[in-house]
This record gives sequence, structure tokens and C-alpha cells, in this order.
Amino acid sequence: MIPAANLATLLLNSATRHPDRPGLVRGDRTWTWSELAANVRSAAAGLRAAGVRHGDRVLVHGRNGPALVESMFATWMLGATWVPTNVRLTPPEIAWLAQSSGATTHLFEPGYEAHAEAARDANPACRLELDLGPGWEALHGHAPLDHPADVLPDHPAWFFYTSGTTGRPKAGILTHGQMGFVVVNHLNDLMPGTTEQDASLVVAPLSHGAGVHALTQVAAGAASILTESDRLDPAEAWRLIERHRVTNLFTVPTILNTLARHEAAAPHGLRYVIYAGAPMYRADQVHALQTLGPVLVQYFGLGEVTGAITVLPPRLHGVDDDPALPIGSCGHARTGMDVAVLAPDGVRRASGETGEIVVRGPAVFAGYHDNPEATARALRHGWFHTGDLGHMDPRGFLWITGRESDMFISGGSNVYPREVEEALLLHPAIAEACVLGLPHAKWGEAGVAVLVLAPGHDLPDLRAHLAPFLARYKHPHHAVVWPELPKSGYGKVVKRDIRARLEADGLVLT
Repeated sequence: MIPAANLATLLLNSATRHPDRPGLVRGDRTWTWSELAANVRSAAAGLRAAGVRHGDRVLVHGRNGPALVESMFATWMLGATWVPTNVRLTPPEIAWLAQSSGATTHLFEPGYEAHAEAARDANPACRLELDLGPGWEALHGHAPLDHPADVLPDHPAWFFYTSGTTGRPKAGILTHGQMGFVVVNHLNDLMPGTTEQDASLVVAPLSHGAGVHALTQVAAGAASILTESDRLDPAEAWRLIERHRVTNLFTVPTILNTLARHEAAAPHGLRYVIYAGAPMYRADQVHALQTLGPVLVQYFGLGEVTGAITVLPPRLHGVDDDPALPIGSCGHARTGMDVAVLAPDGVRRASGETGEIVVRGPAVFAGYHDNPEATARALRHGWFHTGDLGHMDPRGFLWITGRESDMFISGGSNVYPREVEEALLLHPAIAEACVLGLPHAKWGEAGVAVLVLAPGHDLPDLRAHLAPFLARYKHPHHAVVWPELPKSGYGKVVKRDIRARLEADGLVLT
């Protein structure tokens, strides 16, 4: 098999073409492409001298910053696998990632000593520990490596851990060949025309989807702008967008809505505001379009497919409910990818029929590390199974109706929470909504709506509001009001936490 291009060449090529242009910016400090590449070459040499080898796994726990970015490319320079974590995880959660990945190297940012200790105790495979502070900077003194290691297309580059919505997180194996395709696909489908003249704002952890997005910026030579705050600060984000003439950013709907509703929100020079992770509520989408202009790009994808399933580009978004636009869909299949809707037996559903959304193509991962059963389940019938339910319309646009695990059956009828949430959010008093099914003595299951109200509003008459939009059996049987909905480190509403709290509160439907 002919070797693939090592992903580290993306950085090295940008350093060759644009040595003096900014590659990474944080506060008043700018790292040029040549400086980043020099640091990565030296750090890779230092890691090799310390015993890191081709095929090793390198666990990295750190906040967004230059050391985290350098660790990615230095790992790849050696042909090792990058295993990033989310810094919001607890020590026991980090211990599981260390043990399940079998990482031979642990890199921890100073200040996370309890996490480092938990990882060390849980992972006997680890033979090297290094901090991402002074210890990492010391590696810059090593004589640099000239070239990255040879890798085959199926060589693991990144262990991309799932969010763990069911059971413990699983490590999806992203390969050099797969990721090379994803980078090209992102640049083609999500932000065409991106060059070294562009800049991207990072508002999410680089350990996950934002890291994939940043990798596309490296390939194009576009600078990535890091925030100084560890948590989203909308005022800071808008200052950085204006100051650095940011042209694109990647986020999730909840964060995009927060940014778009901030008093400083304005178009500035933004060309692409890319959101993923969940469909965006229509009311929020319209507001963002009115505030920022025609710059929204939606994509649907999971970590196992590195986001590359469907895309809804700016020209297919609209403020008005134009029937010619696929308003409410998550777009069409990405370039080079095959998307379908299947019945449980693996047979394709006809247009308009609901089933499980599946995908195949070069963006699909290589399976789950050390978990052949989960891999077989995910890749049955020759497709990657997303676990999302939806249908395809005659024009090839995909419509998501909910997660397979979210759907509940009330009185013998299927209820898809997403549909109910969309209808609830049409009321001006409701700022956020989450619907899930709980046991009911008569109906089997019935819906519960957990709502966050807009400032100054009381709980409206939900049945009167929903009557024009939904059949009666889809209406929530019960509603509760909370000050906020629990969200993951990636800004997604965590339904399992909501369910656990409702059960802990003793909610019983009668």
C-alpha cells in the first residue's frame, strides 16, 4: 500500500508557503507558521528522545493554547496517535480515557495534577509523563526533525472520543487517509475560497470538532484566533472578530444563538458561520440571519464521520419560509459521501419514509479502538449507522426527526421530541425547550417539557399554543420550568442529565 500524506505536512506546507504570516494568535502574542513548525519539529524530536515511538498513543489534557496545537502535530510527526481530552472532564473520566486508549504518553497542563494522578493509576501502559507547561517548552531546545514519519492511509492519527450519551465514551479511530479527505471536503463544502488571507475564531475545545475545523485552517494557511477566556465570553468574541477581521468560525447552535443575541453582534467581515452538533431552532436561525447576514452554514455529522455527512450552505438558508428552500432540513450529502435512510433490516426507505440515517464514504472512521462489537454494530449492512432518525425528500435533502434513543411511544403512537421542541420555541415566552418521554400508567409513555423562559415571561398555555401545530397526542403531558438546561462541554443539551434530575425530583406522570 502506498503511504498517505502525514497530516503533519499540512503545517509544514503552510510554513513553507507563508512563513511570516500569523498561524496562531492569543491575546497580544502571535505565532507565525514558521515559528509553529519549528516548535513542532523540535518537540517531536524531544518526544522521540524520551521514547515516543511510531504507533504509540499520546494522551493530551490541556486547554486551548499553542502547546495543545503543537502536541497534535508533534505526535503526528512521529507517526503516533493523538488522544486529546476535554478539560471539563473529571479525574475518573480522564482515568477511563487513559486506560481505554492504552496511551504510552501522558501530557497534562499544570493545574490538573489530580487528573494526571488518576490517569497514571488507571493506565499501566503509560511510560512517559510530561507537563504541557515548562516541560513542553523545554522540548523546543531539541534539534528539529526534518520530515514526518511515513504513515499508511489507515494509520490511526486521532482517537476521537464520543460524547458518551450511552455508556462510557468510545474511541473512534480517525486515520491519516480519512482525515486528509475530510480536510479537503471541509474546505470545499463548508468554507470554499478560504486562503491565508482569512482568519478563524476558536470558541470551542480543540479536543473535538473545533480541532478538526482548526486543521482545515492550517491547510489553507488561515490564522486561528484563540480566546483568552476559558469559557465563552460573547463580548470578547465580538472584539476579536472585529480586531482580527475574522472571516469564519465553527460552533454549535446554543453558542451561535448566544453570540447572535449579544448586543455587540454584527456582520463585520464574517463569511462563514458554521454550526453543527444539532439542528438549529428555526426562531434562533432567523434571528442569526437577520443579525449576521447570509453567512450560516449547517453541517450534520458525528465524530465517527468527522462531521462529513450533509451540508446546508448559505444560499439554502433564508429568513422567509420560502418553499423553494429546504427550511428545516440539514442539507444534502457532502461531496464524495453517500447518505441513505434505512429500515431496521437494512433496506433503503423510500423518499419521505422515516428510518435510521446512515452514511458511507471516505470520511467514515476505521472503527472503535479495542471494541469490535461496537464497531460491528455501527458498520452493519455496509453503512455507518448514526442513531439519528429522519427522512430524505425527493430533492435529496435530509430531514432529522430525532435520535433513535429519544423517540418515545405514547398510546401506541411515535413521538419525536425534536418536532415538539420546535413548536414550543415558536412561542416568544420560551427561550429553550427539551422534551423527553417518561413512564405513564395509562399511555405507556408521555412527554415532559423542560423549559427555560425568556426574561419577564410567565409559563404560557402550552396546549393552546401547540394546538395549531401538533396533534394532541404529541403535546407534553407535563411541563417544568428551570433557570437553565444542563449542557455538555461542547454546548449540547444533555438529555440523560435532565432525565436523571427529573427522576431524582420524583416526578411521576399519572
